[in-house]
Amino acid sequence: MNEHKTLKIIIAVVIGLVLVSGSFSGGVLVGWLLPDKTKIEAPITTTQSSPSSTAQGNSSDVETLFKPFWEAWDLVHQQYVDQPVNDEKMMQGAIKGMMDSLGDEHTGYMDPQTYVQATRPLDESYEGIGAYVDVSGDYLTVISPMPGSPAEAAGLRPGDMIIKIDGKDMTGIDPSIALQSVLGPANTTVNLTIQRGENKEILEFAITRAKIDLPSVSGKMLDNNIAYIAISTFGDNTTNLLKQNLQELLKNNPKGLILDLRYNSGGYLTTAIEVISQFIPSGVVMYEQSGDGAETSYEAIPGGLATEIPLVVLVNEGSASASEITAGAIQDFGRASLVGVTTYGKGSVQNWIPLSDNEGAVRITIARWLTPKHRQINKVGLTPDYVVPITDDDIKAGKDPQLDKAIELILQQ
Repeated sequence: MNEHKTLKIIIAVVIGLVLVSGSFSGGVLVGWLLPDKTKIEAPITTTQSSPSSTAQGNSSDVETLFKPFWEAWDLVHQQYVDQPVNDEKMMQGAIKGMMDSLGDEHTGYMDPQTYVQATRPLDESYEGIGAYVDVSGDYLTVISPMPGSPAEAAGLRPGDMIIKIDGKDMTGIDPSIALQSVLGPANTTVNLTIQRGENKEILEFAITRAKIDLPSVSGKMLDNNIAYIAISTFGDNTTNLLKQNLQELLKNNPKGLILDLRYNSGGYLTTAIEVISQFIPSGVVMYEQSGDGAETSYEAIPGGLATEIPLVVLVNEGSASASEITAGAIQDFGRASLVGVTTYGKGSVQNWIPLSDNEGAVRITIARWLTPKHRQINKVGLTPDYVVPITDDDIKAGKDPQLDKAIELILQQ
């Protein structure tokens, strides 16, 4: 019965952690908004004294509640054909099932390997195919290929679901785990089977991995003396790079500025507020709303470099999380028009809580992000002021009608 006692302690600790609110300890480079980059590796510690402190009711209630669980545990150990069973895997599976039962695509369990991968800093280089992906659904899904990446060259598109990797069926495989098979050393090949679109077209891609170097900010002057800045992710160095680019471009006294947030899948909350503050001089730029309706407001940081220059923001279906917070604030303040298509719709807050004994972490939705006008982003996205799609023919012809519209709007101003 010692194993029962040990597992009961683990289950109790897990329940306690689920009910604890705190700060993120990390996040994924796949479309998440991470509250504070200074907490990337600062695990939350909790104490656990008895089951009564972690669940409604007393210890006897909890024991009664979990009686069927332990009956099933014993039956597996007594009757399952392949013995011995892996107790650790069974424990991890139980946690996963508990998280899945909540029915929230962004709440879940990460095993130790997945958690290590998920809490990597948002570096500006890595080895892989060069695509931002969503791990919250049934399959690993492309949010957007990175510009100039092997994924873009191969023809991957937003919304492509990866259903096989190197011939292995990904049905039932946690997308966070599937992601590990897509990453790999440069100059190696990964074979992806993709399901695309409403017609569920099946396509095969052989993609050679590469070292992906992608500065989070790039800028240049366009024709007609228009400045252009693209932000690909909200990482550690994004704010500094943005300021540097703005300082250089503003020396040209441009007629206006185009901020390109297309295919930007997210990043740190701190960075998002800093980026917004370069374009909005003051005021509340975002709200965090918890389940009980309580709100926390975030205000612009004074001293932005581009708070008055005519501005247009580009967004698309690959703009998610932090980029939606940025675009939503700019739109609500009337600071600029949005051009493109409806954004991804990732506006919920997840609390990442590491579990005891390095057994991974749980990810729990604890709040929603709202724009300054209290607009809901999650599962809705932002609708641009000017809806301008890009067709397959545009892509083949090398045309960018969204950028063309932004230039037109700047010249009109």
